[in-house]
Amino acid sequence: MRSQDDESAVAARVCDCFGEIYRRHFSSEWRVNHELPVEMRAFRRSDGWSVFLLLTPWMMARVFLPERDPGLQIASGWSAAERVAAPFQAIGPLLDFSILGGVQKAHLNYLPELGHFLLQPLVQSMEKYDSADAVFAAWDDVIRTRDRVMEQQKRECGWQKEVSRREFFARLAGNRAS
Repeated sequence: MRSQDDESAVAARVCDCFGEIYRRHFSSEWRVNHELPVEMRAFRRSDGWSVFLLLTPWMMARVFLPERDPGLQIASGWSAAERVAAPFQAIGPLLDFSILGGVQKAHLNYLPELGHFLLQPLVQSMEKYDSADAVFAAWDDVIRTRDRVMEQQKRECGWQKEVSRREFFARLAGNRAS
């Protein structure tokens, strides 16, 4: 990704790319919800990353697209050249990375159209949802429950709180792209 890409350009590239993945790898798969779209919501930029929620018929995930080289250690078998020649893999190896002063874990992925990016799967069982809004509403419930439990336990997780707050308010403001 290039740092000068605006949200609509990122959304178009991501949605086109994952729409093509759906057509090639999941369109006849019975374990996905064919009623759900490929949709991107809650876009923001943070610490050199474009961060957003990505809904597909097979999962919802938080995606981190680097706007510049983040200096990640690329696992064996995951260089760009190796991934182009390899079969599609929805979730790659787990990596640690830094964002907003904290360390997070996410799965390395590579697509020729997007380059290397990180993915945190959030919802992987999509069959019970009848719409994109239903998936995002369920995710909001998870966030509210987590925040309530953390408050009861007097625990702080600044990064999670900031990301969740931004995702929640972006949805309230109708921040979506598909």
